[in-house]
Amino acid sequence: MPQHNFERPRGRLTEFTVDSDAIKGNLLGDPHVRTVAVYLPEGYDDSDADYPVLVELAGFTGSGLKRIGWQSFGESVPQRVDRLVASGEIGPAIYAFPDGFTSLGGNQYVDTPVMGNWERFIADELIPRIEDRYRVRKGARHRAIYGKSSGGYGALIQGMLHGEHWGAIASHSGDAGFDWVYRGDFPKCLGALAAFDGNPAVFIEALKEQRKIGGGEFHALMTLAMAASYDPDPDSPMGIRLPVDVETCELIPERWNNWLNHDPLVMADREECRNALNNLSVLFLDCGSRDQYHIQYGTRVLSRKLKEHGVEHVHEEFDDDHLGLDYRLDRSLPLLYGAVTG
Repeated sequence: MPQHNFERPRGRLTEFTVDSDAIKGNLLGDPHVRTVAVYLPEGYDDSDADYPVLVELAGFTGSGLKRIGWQSFGESVPQRVDRLVASGEIGPAIYAFPDGFTSLGGNQYVDTPVMGNWERFIADELIPRIEDRYRVRKGARHRAIYGKSSGGYGALIQGMLHGEHWGAIASHSGDAGFDWVYRGDFPKCLGALAAFDGNPAVFIEALKEQRKIGGGEFHALMTLAMAASYDPDPDSPMGIRLPVDVETCELIPERWNNWLNHDPLVMADREECRNALNNLSVLFLDCGSRDQYHIQYGTRVLSRKLKEHGVEHVHEEFDDDHLGLDYRLDRSLPLLYGAVTG
Protein backbone atom coordinates (compact mmCIF):
# COMPACT_ATOMS: atom_id res chain seq x y z
CA MET A 1 0.00 0.00 0.00
CA PRO A 2 1.44 3.43 -0.88
CA GLN A 3 2.30 5.48 2.18
CA HIS A 4 0.48 8.74 2.76
CA ASN A 5 2.72 11.80 2.84
CA PHE A 6 1.73 13.93 5.85
CA GLU A 7 4.29 16.66 5.14
CA ARG A 8 3.03 20.04 3.99
CA PRO A 9 4.70 21.49 0.86
CA ARG A 10 7.87 23.33 1.79
CA GLY A 11 7.78 25.69 -1.16
CA ARG A 12 5.10 28.18 -2.12
CA LEU A 13 2.05 27.48 -4.25
CA THR A 14 0.86 30.37 -6.36
CA GLU A 15 -1.06 30.85 -9.59
CA PHE A 16 -1.67 33.23 -12.46
CA THR A 17 -4.01 33.42 -15.42
CA VAL A 18 -3.42 33.50 -19.16
CA ASP A 19 -5.88 35.41 -21.33
CA SER A 20 -5.35 33.16 -24.32
CA ASP A 21 -5.78 34.19 -27.92
CA ALA A 22 -5.02 30.59 -28.88
CA ILE A 23 -8.04 29.20 -27.03
CA LYS A 24 -10.40 32.10 -27.63
CA GLY A 25 -13.34 31.30 -29.92
CA ASN A 26 -13.30 27.52 -29.39
CA LEU A 27 -16.51 25.83 -30.55
CA LEU A 28 -17.23 24.41 -27.09
CA GLY A 29 -17.47 27.88 -25.63
CA ASP A 30 -14.95 26.94 -22.94
CA PRO A 31 -13.24 29.85 -21.16
CA HIS A 32 -10.12 31.24 -22.80
CA VAL A 33 -8.81 32.74 -19.54
CA ARG A 34 -6.93 29.86 -17.97
CA THR A 35 -5.36 29.36 -14.57
CA VAL A 36 -1.81 28.05 -14.22
CA ALA A 37 -0.74 26.77 -10.81
CA VAL A 38 2.94 27.19 -9.99
CA TYR A 39 5.06 25.58 -7.30
CA LEU A 40 8.02 27.71 -6.28
CA PRO A 41 10.85 25.90 -4.49
CA GLU A 42 11.70 26.38 -0.85
CA GLY A 43 13.89 29.48 -0.53
CA TYR A 44 12.62 31.13 -3.71
CA ASP A 45 11.45 34.26 -1.88
CA ASP A 46 14.70 34.63 0.06
CA SER A 47 17.08 34.46 -2.88
CA ASP A 48 17.70 36.04 -6.27
CA ALA A 49 18.60 32.74 -7.95
CA ASP A 50 17.15 31.66 -11.29
CA TYR A 51 15.62 28.21 -11.64
CA PRO A 52 14.86 25.71 -14.40
CA VAL A 53 11.18 25.22 -15.16
CA LEU A 54 9.24 21.97 -15.58
CA VAL A 55 5.71 21.97 -17.01
CA GLU A 56 3.30 19.13 -16.26
CA LEU A 57 0.35 18.38 -18.56
CA ALA A 58 -2.51 16.59 -16.79
CA GLY A 59 -4.08 13.43 -18.17
CA PHE A 60 -7.62 13.11 -19.52
CA THR A 61 -10.29 14.15 -16.94
CA GLY A 62 -7.53 15.92 -15.03
CA SER A 63 -6.25 19.44 -14.56
CA GLY A 64 -3.05 20.99 -13.33
CA LEU A 65 -5.14 22.35 -10.45
CA LYS A 66 -5.83 18.80 -9.31
CA ARG A 67 -2.19 17.76 -9.47
CA ILE A 68 -1.17 20.11 -6.68
CA GLY A 69 -3.88 18.93 -4.25
CA TRP A 70 -3.97 16.58 -1.29
CA GLN A 71 -3.73 12.86 -2.08
CA SER A 72 -4.80 9.89 0.02
CA PHE A 73 -2.28 7.06 0.30
CA GLY A 74 0.22 8.98 -1.77
CA GLU A 75 1.44 12.51 -2.30
CA SER A 76 0.81 15.55 -4.43
CA VAL A 77 3.39 16.55 -7.01
CA PRO A 78 4.74 19.34 -4.74
CA GLN A 79 5.16 16.82 -1.91
CA ARG A 80 6.89 14.39 -4.26
CA VAL A 81 9.21 17.12 -5.49
CA ASP A 82 10.07 18.10 -1.91
CA ARG A 83 10.88 14.48 -1.05
CA LEU A 84 13.11 14.06 -4.10
CA VAL A 85 14.91 17.32 -3.28
CA ALA A 86 15.43 16.25 0.34
CA SER A 87 16.90 12.93 -0.82
CA GLY A 88 19.30 14.71 -3.19
CA GLU A 89 17.85 13.13 -6.33
CA ILE A 90 16.87 16.50 -7.78
CA GLY A 91 17.50 20.13 -6.96
CA PRO A 92 15.15 23.12 -6.72
CA ALA A 93 13.10 24.06 -9.76
CA ILE A 94 9.87 25.83 -10.68
CA TYR A 95 6.94 23.59 -11.64
CA ALA A 96 3.96 24.83 -13.67
CA PHE A 97 0.58 23.08 -13.86
CA PRO A 98 -1.80 24.57 -16.47
CA ASP A 99 -5.53 23.92 -16.26
CA GLY A 100 -6.31 22.28 -19.61
CA PHE A 101 -9.67 20.75 -18.74
CA THR A 102 -12.39 21.03 -21.40
CA SER A 103 -16.14 20.44 -21.58
CA LEU A 104 -15.44 17.12 -23.33
CA GLY A 105 -13.61 15.83 -20.29
CA GLY A 106 -9.99 16.39 -21.17
CA ASN A 107 -7.38 17.52 -23.62
CA GLN A 108 -4.88 16.09 -26.09
CA TYR A 109 -3.10 19.47 -26.25
CA VAL A 110 -3.31 19.77 -30.03
CA ASP A 111 -4.68 22.62 -32.13
CA THR A 112 -8.37 22.17 -32.95
CA PRO A 113 -11.21 24.64 -33.52
CA VAL A 114 -13.41 22.58 -31.21
CA MET A 115 -11.32 22.82 -28.03
CA GLY A 116 -8.95 25.60 -29.01
CA ASN A 117 -5.33 25.74 -30.10
CA TRP A 118 -3.76 24.14 -27.05
CA GLU A 119 -0.55 23.19 -28.81
CA ARG A 120 0.02 26.86 -29.58
CA PHE A 121 -1.12 27.86 -26.09
CA ILE A 122 1.72 25.85 -24.55
CA ALA A 123 4.45 26.82 -27.00
CA ASP A 124 3.57 30.46 -27.68
CA GLU A 125 1.67 31.73 -24.64
CA LEU A 126 2.44 29.66 -21.55
CA ILE A 127 6.23 29.79 -21.77
CA PRO A 128 6.50 33.59 -22.18
CA ARG A 129 4.05 34.18 -19.31
CA ILE A 130 6.09 31.97 -16.98
CA GLU A 131 9.32 33.71 -17.94
CA ASP A 132 7.74 37.14 -17.42
CA ARG A 133 6.51 36.36 -13.91
CA TYR A 134 9.17 34.15 -12.33
CA ARG A 135 12.93 33.93 -12.05
CA VAL A 136 13.49 31.12 -14.51
CA ARG A 137 16.61 30.31 -16.47
CA LYS A 138 15.98 31.50 -19.98
CA GLY A 139 16.32 29.25 -22.99
CA ALA A 140 14.97 25.91 -24.14
CA ARG A 141 17.74 23.87 -22.53
CA HIS A 142 16.43 24.91 -19.11
CA ARG A 143 12.84 23.80 -19.77
CA ALA A 144 11.19 20.37 -19.55
CA ILE A 145 7.66 19.18 -20.17
CA TYR A 146 6.13 15.91 -19.02
CA GLY A 147 2.83 14.19 -18.40
CA LYS A 148 0.96 10.91 -18.22
CA SER A 149 -1.57 9.45 -20.68
CA SER A 150 -3.08 12.38 -22.62
CA GLY A 151 -0.59 14.62 -20.83
CA GLY A 152 2.27 12.38 -21.90
CA TYR A 153 0.96 12.50 -25.46
CA GLY A 154 0.81 16.30 -25.30
CA ALA A 155 4.38 16.46 -24.01
CA LEU A 156 5.59 14.16 -26.78
CA ILE A 157 3.80 16.23 -29.43
CA GLN A 158 5.50 19.34 -28.08
CA GLY A 159 8.83 17.59 -28.58
CA MET A 160 8.01 16.46 -32.11
CA LEU A 161 6.59 19.78 -33.30
CA HIS A 162 8.21 22.34 -31.01
CA GLY A 163 11.45 20.74 -29.89
CA GLU A 164 13.16 24.12 -30.13
CA HIS A 165 11.27 25.19 -27.00
CA TRP A 166 12.28 22.30 -24.76
CA GLY A 167 15.38 20.68 -23.37
CA ALA A 168 13.81 17.48 -22.07
CA ILE A 169 10.53 15.55 -22.29
CA ALA A 170 8.95 12.61 -20.46
CA SER A 171 5.88 10.78 -21.74
CA HIS A 172 4.38 8.32 -19.27
CA SER A 173 1.93 5.99 -21.04
CA GLY A 174 1.32 8.64 -23.69
CA ASP A 175 -1.10 7.72 -26.48
CA ALA A 176 0.75 5.98 -29.32
CA GLY A 177 -0.37 3.39 -31.85
CA PHE A 178 -3.86 4.63 -32.60
CA ASP A 179 -4.88 1.36 -34.28
CA TRP A 180 -4.56 -0.37 -30.91
CA VAL A 181 -5.61 2.49 -28.65
CA TYR A 182 -8.79 3.80 -30.30
CA ARG A 183 -10.27 1.53 -32.95
CA GLY A 184 -11.97 -0.80 -30.48
CA ASP A 185 -13.89 2.14 -28.99
CA PHE A 186 -15.78 3.10 -32.15
CA PRO A 187 -18.51 0.40 -31.96
CA LYS A 188 -19.07 1.22 -28.29
CA CYS A 189 -19.34 4.92 -29.05
CA LEU A 190 -21.85 4.30 -31.84
CA GLY A 191 -23.89 2.20 -29.43
CA ALA A 192 -24.01 5.05 -26.93
CA LEU A 193 -25.03 7.51 -29.65
CA ALA A 194 -27.75 5.26 -31.10
CA ALA A 195 -30.42 6.54 -28.71
CA PHE A 196 -29.64 10.09 -29.84
CA ASP A 197 -29.91 9.55 -33.61
CA GLY A 198 -26.14 9.30 -33.77
CA ASN A 199 -25.81 13.01 -32.99
CA PRO A 200 -22.84 13.77 -30.69
CA ALA A 201 -24.22 17.20 -29.75
CA VAL A 202 -27.56 15.75 -28.60
CA PHE A 203 -25.73 13.03 -26.66
CA ILE A 204 -23.53 15.59 -24.91
CA GLU A 205 -26.47 17.86 -24.07
CA ALA A 206 -28.28 14.87 -22.56
CA LEU A 207 -25.24 14.10 -20.41
CA LYS A 208 -25.31 17.64 -19.05
CA GLU A 209 -28.78 16.97 -17.65
CA GLN A 210 -27.65 13.87 -15.74
CA ARG A 211 -26.41 13.89 -12.18
CA LYS A 212 -23.54 11.54 -13.02
CA ILE A 213 -21.96 9.90 -16.05
CA GLY A 214 -21.79 6.13 -16.37
CA GLY A 215 -18.66 4.31 -17.44
CA GLY A 216 -19.89 3.54 -20.95
CA GLU A 217 -21.10 7.10 -21.42
CA PHE A 218 -17.78 8.46 -20.24
CA HIS A 219 -15.79 6.34 -22.68
CA ALA A 220 -18.09 7.46 -25.50
CA LEU A 221 -17.47 11.07 -24.46
CA MET A 222 -13.73 10.41 -24.47
CA THR A 223 -13.94 8.99 -27.99
CA LEU A 224 -15.82 12.11 -29.12
CA ALA A 225 -13.09 14.24 -27.53
CA MET A 226 -10.49 12.38 -29.56
CA ALA A 227 -12.54 12.96 -32.72
CA ALA A 228 -12.72 16.67 -31.87
CA SER A 229 -8.94 16.69 -31.46
CA TYR A 230 -7.74 14.65 -34.42
CA ASP A 231 -10.36 15.23 -37.13
CA PRO A 232 -12.56 18.24 -36.28
CA ASP A 233 -15.27 19.32 -38.70
CA PRO A 234 -16.66 22.81 -38.05
CA ASP A 235 -19.75 21.90 -40.12
CA SER A 236 -20.68 18.96 -37.88
CA PRO A 237 -22.60 19.27 -34.58
CA MET A 238 -20.14 20.75 -32.07
CA GLY A 239 -17.46 20.19 -34.70
CA ILE A 240 -17.36 16.46 -33.94
CA ARG A 241 -17.48 13.58 -36.41
CA LEU A 242 -16.34 9.98 -36.10
CA PRO A 243 -14.04 8.31 -38.65
CA VAL A 244 -16.49 5.44 -39.21
CA ASP A 245 -19.73 4.76 -41.06
CA VAL A 246 -22.51 5.18 -38.48
CA GLU A 247 -24.39 2.12 -39.78
CA THR A 248 -21.61 -0.42 -40.30
CA CYS A 249 -18.78 1.03 -38.17
CA GLU A 250 -16.44 0.61 -41.17
CA LEU A 251 -13.52 2.98 -41.15
CA ILE A 252 -13.71 5.93 -43.52
CA PRO A 253 -10.11 5.94 -44.82
CA GLU A 254 -9.79 9.71 -45.36
CA ARG A 255 -11.04 10.53 -41.87
CA TRP A 256 -9.03 7.79 -40.18
CA ASN A 257 -5.92 9.05 -41.93
CA ASN A 258 -6.58 12.43 -40.34
CA TRP A 259 -6.41 10.70 -36.97
CA LEU A 260 -3.28 8.79 -37.90
CA ASN A 261 -1.50 11.99 -38.88
CA HIS A 262 -1.50 12.73 -35.13
CA ASP A 263 -0.22 9.28 -34.15
CA PRO A 264 3.36 9.44 -32.82
CA LEU A 265 4.11 6.30 -34.83
CA VAL A 266 3.27 8.12 -38.06
CA MET A 267 4.90 11.34 -36.92
CA ALA A 268 8.12 9.45 -36.15
CA ASP A 269 8.41 8.71 -39.87
CA ARG A 270 8.68 12.42 -40.60
CA GLU A 271 12.21 13.75 -40.70
CA GLU A 272 11.26 17.12 -39.22
CA CYS A 273 9.71 15.43 -36.16
CA ARG A 274 12.77 13.25 -35.62
CA ASN A 275 15.07 16.24 -35.98
CA ALA A 276 13.04 18.10 -33.36
CA LEU A 277 13.39 15.17 -30.93
CA ASN A 278 17.13 15.06 -31.60
CA ASN A 279 17.37 18.59 -30.20
CA LEU A 280 16.38 17.29 -26.76
CA SER A 281 18.87 16.39 -24.07
CA VAL A 282 16.53 13.74 -22.67
CA LEU A 283 13.54 11.94 -24.19
CA PHE A 284 11.96 9.49 -21.75
CA LEU A 285 9.17 7.06 -22.72
CA ASP A 286 7.59 4.43 -20.50
CA CYS A 287 4.43 2.34 -20.25
CA GLY A 288 3.02 -0.46 -18.15
CA SER A 289 3.11 -3.92 -19.69
CA ARG A 290 -0.59 -4.39 -18.82
CA ASP A 291 -1.91 -1.05 -20.04
CA GLN A 292 -5.72 -1.21 -20.48
CA TYR A 293 -5.55 0.96 -23.60
CA HIS A 294 -2.81 -1.19 -25.20
CA ILE A 295 -0.41 1.76 -25.28
CA GLN A 296 2.51 -0.55 -24.50
CA TYR A 297 2.41 -1.84 -28.09
CA GLY A 298 2.56 1.59 -29.66
CA THR A 299 5.31 2.65 -27.26
CA ARG A 300 7.37 -0.40 -28.23
CA VAL A 301 6.98 0.38 -31.92
CA LEU A 302 7.76 4.04 -31.36
CA SER A 303 10.96 3.14 -29.50
CA ARG A 304 11.97 0.78 -32.31
CA LYS A 305 11.41 3.46 -34.94
CA LEU A 306 13.39 6.00 -32.97
CA LYS A 307 16.26 3.55 -32.59
CA GLU A 308 16.24 2.80 -36.31
CA HIS A 309 16.57 6.51 -37.04
CA GLY A 310 19.21 7.16 -34.40
CA VAL A 311 17.02 9.26 -32.07
CA GLU A 312 18.46 8.96 -28.57
CA HIS A 313 15.85 8.12 -25.92
CA VAL A 314 15.13 6.05 -22.85
CA HIS A 315 12.35 3.47 -23.12
CA GLU A 316 11.22 1.54 -20.08
CA GLU A 317 8.39 -0.92 -19.53
CA PHE A 318 7.21 -1.93 -16.08
CA ASP A 319 4.78 -4.43 -14.59
CA ASP A 320 1.61 -2.37 -14.15
CA ASP A 321 -1.43 -1.02 -15.97
CA HIS A 322 -2.55 2.53 -16.90
CA LEU A 323 -3.72 3.75 -13.50
CA GLY A 324 -2.03 5.10 -10.39
CA LEU A 325 1.36 5.68 -11.96
CA ASP A 326 2.56 8.79 -10.16
CA TYR A 327 5.34 6.72 -8.62
CA ARG A 328 6.97 6.66 -12.06
CA LEU A 329 7.76 10.35 -11.59
CA ASP A 330 10.46 9.20 -9.17
CA ARG A 331 12.19 7.82 -12.25
CA SER A 332 11.56 10.62 -14.75
CA LEU A 333 11.93 13.79 -12.68
CA PRO A 334 15.61 13.18 -11.83
CA LEU A 335 16.33 12.59 -15.53
CA LEU A 336 14.49 15.77 -16.53
CA TYR A 337 16.10 17.83 -13.79
CA GLY A 338 19.57 16.61 -14.73
CA ALA A 339 18.91 17.53 -18.36
CA VAL A 340 17.72 21.07 -17.69
CA THR A 341 20.54 21.85 -15.28
CA GLY A 342 23.41 20.03 -17.04
